[in-house]
Amino acid sequence: MTDLLTHAEYQAIAADLEFPRTAFIDGKYRAGTGAKFATTNPATGEVLAEISGCSADDVDFAVAKARAAFDQGHWSKMHPSDRKDVLIRLCKLMTRNRRELAVMESLDSGKPIMDCETIDVPETIHCIKWHAEAVDKIYDQTSPTGDDAISMIVREPIGVVGAVLPWNFPLMMLAWKIGPALAAGCSVIVKPAEQTSLTALRVAELAHEAGVPRGVFQVLPGDGPTVGEPLGRHMDVDMVSFTGSTETGRRFLHYAADSNLKKIVLECGGKNPAVVFDDAENLDHVASHVVNAAFWNAGQNCSAASRLIVHKAVKAPLMEKITARLRDWKTGDPLDPNTHIGALIDADHCAKVRSFLDKADKGDGPFVSPVVYEVKKDDPRARDEIFGPVLCVIEVASNDEAIEVANQTVYGLAASVFTANTRQAIRAARDIRAGTVTVNCYGEGDIATPFGGYKQSGFGGRDNGIHAHDQFTELKTIWIDLTDPTEGDNVA
Repeated sequence: MTDLLTHAEYQAIAADLEFPRTAFIDGKYRAGTGAKFATTNPATGEVLAEISGCSADDVDFAVAKARAAFDQGHWSKMHPSDRKDVLIRLCKLMTRNRRELAVMESLDSGKPIMDCETIDVPETIHCIKWHAEAVDKIYDQTSPTGDDAISMIVREPIGVVGAVLPWNFPLMMLAWKIGPALAAGCSVIVKPAEQTSLTALRVAELAHEAGVPRGVFQVLPGDGPTVGEPLGRHMDVDMVSFTGSTETGRRFLHYAADSNLKKIVLECGGKNPAVVFDDAENLDHVASHVVNAAFWNAGQNCSAASRLIVHKAVKAPLMEKITARLRDWKTGDPLDPNTHIGALIDADHCAKVRSFLDKADKGDGPFVSPVVYEVKKDDPRARDEIFGPVLCVIEVASNDEAIEVANQTVYGLAASVFTANTRQAIRAARDIRAGTVTVNCYGEGDIATPFGGYKQSGFGGRDNGIHAHDQFTELKTIWIDLTDPTEGDNVA
């Protein structure tokens, strides 16, 4: 684990940071032609930088540079081992600048520095490195044929990719997209969330320093209408990979339908259950995972377990242990290494989260302390994605009812099951309609396991693992006829 600094040391690093202020296009920082906008520290309201926003004209320019770079082949046709070497150099540069990236991420997003240092930055580097190491170890295929032909099934980079990022995990979601996309040989245009543009811009600069060619990795800051929609509608963008709300994800399907039928991959919302059966063992262990699942990153997590569906036989003792665990979760200054819950991203999101809270829990400012509500299964708080530090507890009378309630949602991203019975655990994991189901723990698997959702949580592909490479490639069949053309048709 990374050794954490003191609060004062993180404040000193923050005071010395130089923030990027313009787009990164064609290998250099370049002012956008859109309106400037402020990126602020959610915890203090302080303006960190005035960012030069981009417009549809900038999208056109960046797409043209991305297409030219792709067609020239300096990256797309580079030997996979050479692409790997460049991406490994990027990982080394990020490691060298890891503290700068961690503090910048914390300031820009309100995330606790403890999470940025021990989770977000290390996992970002690990993700890019994993995909870099995989790219020269993925074999293409041949299909069964007779003696007269050879059939090859090969992967080719899909082309120009638009990557649209959320604000809750700016660095990690950047890595989930650029890791496999760059490794596959694509040109990538990143549209970061307008609230959190800084670290994506800095990583683009480091990538250029590492040897990623001009036009291959570009970052266009701006909002949805001025950058996201033009990317989604662009006739020369081959694919968009989007992580964010289900509502916005729907728009990208419309953009694709109205333009060139580009490939769309969506990772959207969730209302994820943690299901505790009547035979769950070690309720201290269960409580630890439930609290982490519900309140990590202030609940601003698409896979947050925001619904605790618990059998009545174990509900009372489990709730006591959850309440005790929550006493250790400090809310406050994100640069304090003892803080577990930082600031919510902005005033609009604070207002949305507070609209679900009882009057006594609303609080003030950008900080919302964890709350636990016992609700009925049809309560709006148990149905809607709050995206804040709110855990809804639903009591059930049987394990079968627990699974039924778990599936009563339009989402299907993740779930957890706690039980001492292996057969029951496997059956529950099969019956829950979600892309990832963990047993006796909370999590998303690891970099080697595909991540994505059922129903309105996802569409078109999976992040992580070898499966992530599939979404950034096209499959091509090459059929080679081995018959001797001089022999004729051999027809009697």
